[in-house]
Amino acid sequence: MNGVTTSIEVSPGLLMVAERAQRDPNERIRGLCRFVDVAALARSHGRLRKDAAVGVDGVTVEQYGQHLGDNLATLHAKLKAGQYRHQPIRRVHIPKDNGKTRPIGVSTVEDKIVQGAVREVLEAVYEQDFLPCSHGFRPKRRAHDAIKALTSSVDAGWVRFILEADIVSFFDRISRPKLMAMLRERIADESLMRLVGKCLHVGVLDGVEYSKPDEGTAQGSVLSPMLGNVYLHNVLDLWIEREVKPRLRGRCVLARYADDLTIAFERQDDAVRVMDALHKRMEKYGLTLHPEKTRLFAFSPPSGDEGKGSATFDFLGFTLYWRRTRSGKWRVRCKTRRARLGRAIKSATDWCRRHRHLPVKEQHAALVRRVQGHINYFGVSGNMKALGLLVEKVKKAWHKWLNRRSQRSRLTWERFAEVLRRYPLPSPRVVVDIWGKRGT
Repeated sequence: MNGVTTSIEVSPGLLMVAERAQRDPNERIRGLCRFVDVAALARSHGRLRKDAAVGVDGVTVEQYGQHLGDNLATLHAKLKAGQYRHQPIRRVHIPKDNGKTRPIGVSTVEDKIVQGAVREVLEAVYEQDFLPCSHGFRPKRRAHDAIKALTSSVDAGWVRFILEADIVSFFDRISRPKLMAMLRERIADESLMRLVGKCLHVGVLDGVEYSKPDEGTAQGSVLSPMLGNVYLHNVLDLWIEREVKPRLRGRCVLARYADDLTIAFERQDDAVRVMDALHKRMEKYGLTLHPEKTRLFAFSPPSGDEGKGSATFDFLGFTLYWRRTRSGKWRVRCKTRRARLGRAIKSATDWCRRHRHLPVKEQHAALVRRVQGHINYFGVSGNMKALGLLVEKVKKAWHKWLNRRSQRSRLTWERFAEVLRRYPLPSPRVVVDIWGKRGT
């Protein structure tokens, strides 16, 4: 590593901590809690989304910021005196593709600020320890990097087998004692450890039901991604790098984004051994691999001309599959996962229906944000067909619900074309070339 890795904006003191952590990977670092100061709390507040969901106290980011200086000074005084207490987390349920829901924890604004400042301190230490295979919720890293790491190994020609693994309810099943023990291997500041504990051991308010779980971290909290990365860094990343790879007969590569992970292998016997060992490794740390979503399969260029029946797999919202290039070679490519594309189309259609009475200008601005956000993530080379389908479906939905605004006048396609000329939707384009440089 040529230089330390941290967030874009940190204090000079934390830069020194990062340099120290990089120099000695085995040192337990002291004196870290002093960096959770008013300036760090202010930086944490500045990173919060202005439209973030409110916690149990009902206070919004805007309301908290009306007296920001006084509020942060009071909060810092409570932290120094050891009087800070994390309020219960409000649980909401987000629909998933399979009809089930994903529980998300929503903390109060003040608790989010504290979590963000603690995360900044932990990040200064652990960004020097995390391995290149870890891509999720880290500075200057993103999902496209994980996909690129995987596809570049496949394109190198040595990958023959893929192990696709899914951890059941990862954030809910993290062992808190084991997590705290892992943190203490690097953190020698008990004041900071107590603060982490306060962010972990909190009650959950689900509707009118209150509970206090004894394991896991609240998925959706500011601190959870960092703690999850620390946990899997020790459980998986270091294990693969230090214990698994030296014992393999062929090559392998791990690509992990938070708890989404895929391992590519050169040899089938290596893949089978690792799959068996991975189940035992996860169980040792209180985790379970999903029996139906965890699979090992061959993934090599098809033998037929059309490639029909060749294996495909999903990773981070994309489906990876084989396709012939213009030169006749088989290359792995990415397209939007079918369920993800359907969900995006349905979401945009439902939005048009619910907000059809808004002014056209406001509708256009909202739809542009939705479509452009989708293109920014899924706009990879080779995925133009799926992006074009999304844009066309959104146009049809917009026309349908604009046409139902009035029973007297009808919005013909000719008139709607004039609307689109004045208020155009984003066009499909390559934003990220995962086989080269990022698009412009």
